[in-house]
Amino acid sequence: MNYLAIIIPFAGGLGMFIYGMQIMAQGLENAAGKRMKSLLEVLTKNKLMGVLLGAAITAVIQSSSATTVMVVGFVNAGIMNLTQAMGVIMGANVGTTVTGWLVSAVEWAEFLSPAKLAPVAVIAGVVVMLTGKRRSSKEIANIVIGFGLLFIGITTMSSAVEPLKASEGFRSIFVTLGQSPILGILAGAVVTAIIQSSSASVGILQSLAAAGLVPFSAAIYIIMGQNIGTCVTAILSSLGAKKNAKTAALMHLLFNIIGTVIFSVAAILFFEMLRPQAGAGAITQTEISMVHTVFNVGTTILLFPVSGFIIRLAKKIGHVKEKEQDPAKVLLDERMLETPGIALQSTIRETIRMGEIVKKSLEIVKRVLYTKNEEDIALLKEDEDTVDKLCAGITDYTIKLGALQISEREHQTVARLLQVLSDIERISDYCENISEFAETLLEKKTGFSDVAKIQLDEMLKDSVDSYIYALEAFEEQSTEKALTVIEKETKIDSLEIELRSKHIRRLAKNECNTEAGIVFLDTLVCLERISDHARNIAEEVLT
Repeated sequence: MNYLAIIIPFAGGLGMFIYGMQIMAQGLENAAGKRMKSLLEVLTKNKLMGVLLGAAITAVIQSSSATTVMVVGFVNAGIMNLTQAMGVIMGANVGTTVTGWLVSAVEWAEFLSPAKLAPVAVIAGVVVMLTGKRRSSKEIANIVIGFGLLFIGITTMSSAVEPLKASEGFRSIFVTLGQSPILGILAGAVVTAIIQSSSASVGILQSLAAAGLVPFSAAIYIIMGQNIGTCVTAILSSLGAKKNAKTAALMHLLFNIIGTVIFSVAAILFFEMLRPQAGAGAITQTEISMVHTVFNVGTTILLFPVSGFIIRLAKKIGHVKEKEQDPAKVLLDERMLETPGIALQSTIRETIRMGEIVKKSLEIVKRVLYTKNEEDIALLKEDEDTVDKLCAGITDYTIKLGALQISEREHQTVARLLQVLSDIERISDYCENISEFAETLLEKKTGFSDVAKIQLDEMLKDSVDSYIYALEAFEEQSTEKALTVIEKETKIDSLEIELRSKHIRRLAKNECNTEAGIVFLDTLVCLERISDHARNIAEEVLT
C-alpha cells in the first residue's frame, strides 16, 4: 500500500479543515461584534453565568483552547478571579462540541453532504466577497467560505483514508486502542497536543470514522484523551504569567483529568462487564459528536457542584493566594488580543477605571485649596502617579490592538480611545497642579478671601461636573450628556474671564493677599483647561 499517497492528501485535507475553521471563526467573531463585547459584562456574575459565557464564546470562536487562553489572560490581568474562570472553563468544554456537530451533519442532514454543499458554500462566499461593499458582507463571506473549506477538508481526509479499510494492520491499531483505555486516552491527548485544537482532533477522528475504521470503544477513549490534550495550549500560554494565571490553566487540566477518570471507569465497566460486544462495532461521525457532547456536558454537570474543590486543589498545587489588586496595575493581557472584540471592550473598561480615579481626585480638588490638608495633597500626587502608569500601559496596549485585523468601526474606536486617554491623563496633571497650589498656600500660611472662595466654588463645581458628565457620556455613549458637557464648557470659558477680571480688580485695590491671588488665577487656568479636556472627551462621543 502506498502510504505516501494517503498521508499527503490527508495532511492537505487537515490543513484545509483547520484553515476553514479559523476563517469561519474569525468571521463569526467579527460579525458578532457588540454581542461578543457585551458578554464580558457577564464576568461579574456567578459561575453558572460563566459556564454560559464560556459555551457561547467557544461556540463562536470554535476553539476551547482559545477561550481558555483568553481566560488565562483575564486572570493574569486581574479582571477575573479563579471562581469566575472556573465557570468559563467548564463552559468552553461544552461550546467546543459545536464543530463536531457541523461535521457530522452530513449523516443526519443529507442536504449538508460535503459533495453538495461545500462547493456551493465556497462559490457563494466568493460572490458575496467580490460584490459586497460593506464590512459586514466581508465577514459573512468569510463565514460561508470557511464553512465550505471545512467541509472540503473533512471530505479530503475521509477520501484519503478510504484505502486503509483494506489494511488489517491499521485496523488492529484502533482495536488495540479500544482494548487499552490508557493507550486510547494517550493517543487522543498526544494528537490534540500536537495540533493544539480539540475541534480539529475530533475532525480527524470523524474522517477516520467515515471510512469505518474506528471501533466504538477506541473512539470513546480517544475523545477523552483529546480533552486532556487541549489543555496544553493554555498551559503553554500561562508560562511566564503570574501564579493566578498558571492556576487557571491548571484548573482546566484538573477539570478534564477528573472528568476523564470518571467516564473512563464508567466506559471500562460498560465495555468489560455489561456490553463487551458494543465496543467492537464501528462508530459513526454522528455518534462521535454524541459521545463528545455527552462527555463534555456530563463532566460539567457532575463537577459543577464541586468546582470549588477543584479551585482549592489547583491553588494548593500552584501555591497561590489571591491578593488585593494594585490600582496602578494595568488590567489587560496580551493573550486577550487573540479575541480583538473582547480585548477592545476590556480596554474601554480600563480607560473608564482610570477615569474613575481622576474623578476621585477632582472631588478632593474641590476642598483641598480651602483645607490645605496634607493627606489630601499627598493623595492627589499618588493618584496622578497611578494615572500616569495606567495611561502608559493602556496606550501601549491600545496601539497593539489597533495594529490587528479589526473592523473599520473598531479602528475608529481605538483612535477615539487614544484621544480620551490623553485627555483624562491631562486632567489628572491639572489635579496635581492644584495640589501644588494648596501646598503653596500651606507653606505661605495664607488663603483666599471670602469673596474669592464664593467665586471659586462656582468654577470648581462646574469644572468637576463637566468632567463627571464627560466620563459618564463616554461610558454610556450618551449624546445627551455629551451635549451637557459642551454647554458647561462654554459657560466655564465665560466664567473664567469674568472671575479673572474681578480678581485682578481686587488685587489692584489690595483687597486680597498677593500670593493667594496668584494661586487663585493659576487655579482658574487649571479649571478652565480641565473643562476643555472634558469637552474633548464629549466630542469623541459625538463623533
